[in-house]
Amino acid sequence: MIGLREDSSSRITKMRTIWGYGAAISVFPYLLIKIAWTFGLFMPTDQMGDPSWRIANAVTMILAACGILLAMAFCRPWGERLPSWVVAFPVWVGTGLLVPMLFLAPVLGPAAITRDMEAGTANFWVYEQIFVMLSLVGVGICLPLALAGYAKARWPEALGGPIDYKDPPGHTRQLQISLARFIAGGCILLGVTKVFWALGGTTGIDPVMLDDRDIWWRLLSLSTGVWALAGAGGLLVLTTRRGSRRFLPPMAATWISSGMLFSYNLFNRLSATRPDASPAPEYPLAQVLTTEAGSVLGVMMGMTLLLVLHDRRRALHGESNRGIGAETIHV
Repeated sequence: MIGLREDSSSRITKMRTIWGYGAAISVFPYLLIKIAWTFGLFMPTDQMGDPSWRIANAVTMILAACGILLAMAFCRPWGERLPSWVVAFPVWVGTGLLVPMLFLAPVLGPAAITRDMEAGTANFWVYEQIFVMLSLVGVGICLPLALAGYAKARWPEALGGPIDYKDPPGHTRQLQISLARFIAGGCILLGVTKVFWALGGTTGIDPVMLDDRDIWWRLLSLSTGVWALAGAGGLLVLTTRRGSRRFLPPMAATWISSGMLFSYNLFNRLSATRPDASPAPEYPLAQVLTTEAGSVLGVMMGMTLLLVLHDRRRALHGESNRGIGAETIHV
């Protein structure tokens, strides 16, 4: 039995190492490009020399550096000694940004290159775009897998086992269910609205801006809507403990959805500060409501997930301790 546990631990460590280094290597070209743009080097357009562009590139440069540090933390022993919040928050934001992008990159990547070539940008910008997309796809695949190995070693209750368990003393399950129903209602409303817009609905859209709804806007709207609906379902399954036997699928859907709703809206607000940013096709009130609602729902969903994980950890640790105590008495 001990040998099996050691073999499993060895496989997890190996997986963490491979995917952790893979994530660090993947994001490195993106970091180099962002460093160059922040300091005004190899910029494809004169507009990118504007201070707002420099600030945006500096922010994403810092995020890329944090991504490399996180990847190393996932595959090195010192990573398990870091405080939980130091790891959890940037990973929550990062997975929320990157995982949904994996499904969009095959379409948005070529579309971005074609659009920029038609706009007359420098030829080397195409190669920079390719490096950026490869980096994002690479880290989007490797970082979550490295995180899975890290979480399996440090927080096994967050990934494995059945969804149901005996509630520990002082549990918050009733609060979790009430919050989940409220959040799910908001996510369903947001998700239906975004999917409606992505499929061509015009309610809430400025008639003057109807032709400005390009493939970027439609796919990002569709992605936001789908992940909002997935998060609503995942959170309800987690709190009611019905609809899935395993804990991991609804937990992963809730984790990614909450991070996506928060980080995408934060990213959109940052992008809107650029001087060349296109105006949103939605009416200002509709755009503000859907953006701010997404951020608030993402944060609330993440906090409810923390309550679920906290109770689950207490319950499973209690069962483990009772099992050890029973074995000791029997011996």
